[in-house]
Amino acid sequence: MDRTRPLNLLLAGALALGGLAALSPAAPAADSELARNGGFEAGLDGWSCTGGSGTVVPSPVHGGTKALQATPAGSDNAKCSQTITVKPQSTYTLSGWVRGSYVYLGVTGTGTTDGYTWTQSAPDWQKLSTTFTTGANTTSVTVYTHGWYGTPAYQADDLSLFGPGGAPVEIPATPTGLAAGSPTSTSVPLTWPAVAGATSYKVYRGGTAVGTATGTSYTATGLTPNTAYSFQISAVNSAGESARSTAVSATTTSGGGGGGGELPARALVGYLHASFANGSGYTRMADVPDSWDVINLAFGEPTSVTSGDIRFKLCPVAECPNVESEADFKAAIKAKQAAGKKVLISIGGQNGQVQLATTAARDTFVSSVSKIIDDYGLDGLDIDFEGHSLSLQTGDTDFRSPTSPVIVNLIQAVKTLKAKYGAKFVLTMAPETFFVQLGYQYYGSGPWGGQDPRAGAYLPVIHALRDDLTLLHVQDYNSGSIMGLDNQYHSMGGADFHIAMTDMLLTGFPVAGNTERFFPGLRPDQVAIGLPASTQAGNGHTSPTEVNKALDCLTKKQNCGTYQTHGTWSSLRGLMTWSINWDRFNQWEFSRNFDAYNWS
Repeated sequence: MDRTRPLNLLLAGALALGGLAALSPAAPAADSELARNGGFEAGLDGWSCTGGSGTVVPSPVHGGTKALQATPAGSDNAKCSQTITVKPQSTYTLSGWVRGSYVYLGVTGTGTTDGYTWTQSAPDWQKLSTTFTTGANTTSVTVYTHGWYGTPAYQADDLSLFGPGGAPVEIPATPTGLAAGSPTSTSVPLTWPAVAGATSYKVYRGGTAVGTATGTSYTATGLTPNTAYSFQISAVNSAGESARSTAVSATTTSGGGGGGGELPARALVGYLHASFANGSGYTRMADVPDSWDVINLAFGEPTSVTSGDIRFKLCPVAECPNVESEADFKAAIKAKQAAGKKVLISIGGQNGQVQLATTAARDTFVSSVSKIIDDYGLDGLDIDFEGHSLSLQTGDTDFRSPTSPVIVNLIQAVKTLKAKYGAKFVLTMAPETFFVQLGYQYYGSGPWGGQDPRAGAYLPVIHALRDDLTLLHVQDYNSGSIMGLDNQYHSMGGADFHIAMTDMLLTGFPVAGNTERFFPGLRPDQVAIGLPASTQAGNGHTSPTEVNKALDCLTKKQNCGTYQTHGTWSSLRGLMTWSINWDRFNQWEFSRNFDAYNWS
């Protein structure tokens, strides 16, 4: 068979119609390197890392002088990504060099089959590579690298996407529709519609850039109460930054912290073992020194875990031979109050589990706590829920809108008490680090389940009550190591732990690494550092020298060591200790050091 004839006829026809060029396919786009800053020589320019997990290091590197280092956390795999413009129906090769355990390199948004490659263990630089083809309508893909949850830091360098380039990326349009939500005394939530082509948004306050968001919301924190602020945003991608949006204004609330204004600028808070004895011995109310500005009566406890019925009574004579009478106890409270001190009932403690799982328990809690406050003429309430009192149900994932009954009912109960007693009602909280700062890594049972549902469970309570809160004094003791905002673990017993844990409360942090769910920082005057008064009082005792170093760093930015705070918190309220009794046992070392410290 003569196979040349049809082709010859076709060519002749084509020439008759205007030439061979009309038949030839368009020349394919030349393959080129498409990844921006794949060697990280320009820092993280072009790359976005989840939860602030990524940084650039000078060593180890594969090529050049810098490489990416990213540190996974319990609920964050330290994913660093870049969105790149590509051509439809084209083939690309993604490659890069990695070091570490369980390191992944992959691509999403291909329009066909997204791919990835990984290494279980790469003690030295190892090359990863994968090939993919884009779909008929695909104009961009996202390439990424990540580690695995809770594993050590990994490194990546010389990341490459090679193939035909797509249409040039254009600068996004100017954002519209920026709106401010309901402010607190120290924060303003912002939202806006998405802008086509934007990979991130830059947030401006008063004309100065203050943050970046990858989604369409951002919470401005660390603001001053009763102050007007102006905000704008711009849209950003690899081509550049858009013009700024029309400004929106918001005014923070006055706050005030439920009687906090009546406390001295520097307050010393202590728990008084009023209902029990232990190795420290019983201390009568009248014998509490004037150093103590807030005295928390330990403890009001429930008749059963779920009853909500809180009872308080003085230590029995058989257990505390030197206990005063009820009349003398109440008279001593009045004398302390006349001297400007605040006396509160503390609910819970190690043995007082309180679960307000029903509205009936909530209402009983309100009535029974009110009775204690009224009977003893107290100034307010300290919430010291520990153990299994607070936990988050599966699916309760947003601290800003909790759904777990024990959380919702507690918030409602405290708001009812605040409304009943008014602006002078003093509200304090003493959660453990597990329920607060651990929320930076874990929140509830987590996106896949299996985590401890108590992790971070105080965050929705603190957030909902922040404008009623006088003092938060997290227990920086009896704690495991906790990750700080520097993504390093910090352990009890030295200044470093208190600096890192307190800075988290004042700066705020993304909950479980989710930047869309940012826990706003508290005012410095709402925060005190919680410590044990002696080595017998609890694990994590801190010497006076180290306590003073922590105060120096937080209030003056001096003696900070390796951890650098995100601000200078000169109006930090003070210190809390467990307990007044143990401080007396230890020759008043804790309170005397507080009295002698130079805050200026």
